[in-house]
Parts: sequence; C-alpha cells; structure tokens
Amino acid sequence: EDLQKGWTAAQKQYGFLNGDKACALGASYGGYMVYWMAGNWNQPWKCLVDHDGVFDNRTMGYATEELWFSEWENGGTPWQNPAGYEKFNPVLHVDKWKVPMLVIHGQQDFRIPVEQGLAAFTALQRKGIDSKFLYFPDENHWVLKPDNSVLWHDTVNSWLKQHIGQ
Repeated sequence: EDLQKGWTAAQKQYGFLNGDKACALGASYGGYMVYWMAGNWNQPWKCLVDHDGVFDNRTMGYATEELWFSEWENGGTPWQNPAGYEKFNPVLHVDKWKVPMLVIHGQQDFRIPVEQGLAAFTALQRKGIDSKFLYFPDENHWVLKPDNSVLWHDTVNSWLKQHIGQ
C-alpha cells in the first residue's frame, strides 16, 4: 500500500511522470520489492527490472553471507520462525506474475546469491512471460567494471525502449 500511495503522490507532484508508460526498477532490497510488486501490484507497470533481488525469503535465509538482515527482518532463523519468512515472500505470488521482467544478477554476489535471480527467471520463462536474464560472471552485488556498467545501462535502456518506447 505504501508503494501505491507513493506512486500516486509522485504522479501528482511531478508532471513529467507518465502513468501510462511506467516501468519499475529495483536493486537489492528494491529488487525484492520488484518481485513483490510483480505478484501483488502488477498495474500500472509495463515492465519491471530486477537487479540482485531476493526472490525467495526462505532459501535466502539459508544461502546469504549477510545473515543479520534475514534474521532481523524475519524474526529469527528460517527454522525458528518459518512464518516470518513466508509472510512477505515473493515466491508465493508467482502465480499472479504477468508483467515483462528483466532480471540482472552477478555470479559473485554472496549477499543475494545468483540462484535467486535464476529461480525468478526460470519462473518467468515457464509462465511464458516476456523476460530476459543479464548475467555477469565477474560481478558481485554491484556492477563495478566499466564495460559491464555500459552493458548494464545499454540493456536496461533497450528493455525500457522495447516496453514503453523510450
């Protein structure tokens, strides 16, 4: 609900925003929110871009090198409080996904392991949703190498142009 209210307020305040040509992009926690939005608020988005986002809270709790965040946000470990990991778990809402999505992930991301992105992309492909996976074997949670950064920006801009014409 906060995202929806924020989007409505932003459109009222900024005249250059076009609600008919909207795509959402998020990285890390923002990537988690993109996966959440895909299953819980897929309108008005024409496309989505996820960079290194959490797709499945439960498996994330077992795989990340950054245990503090998972345990703090979910009230303990996955075995101590499984309900905490499921309450806002994007993977539980894949059945409602329908918006085209670009998924980006680095192999050396130990904060949010690449399997999170691969699993989301697999779900998109199996559901027949227009999707693309941009994989960086030599990057971590951030895209730091100049050539990779250019590829990242070119790919995202092409995705936006494909789906909103800009």
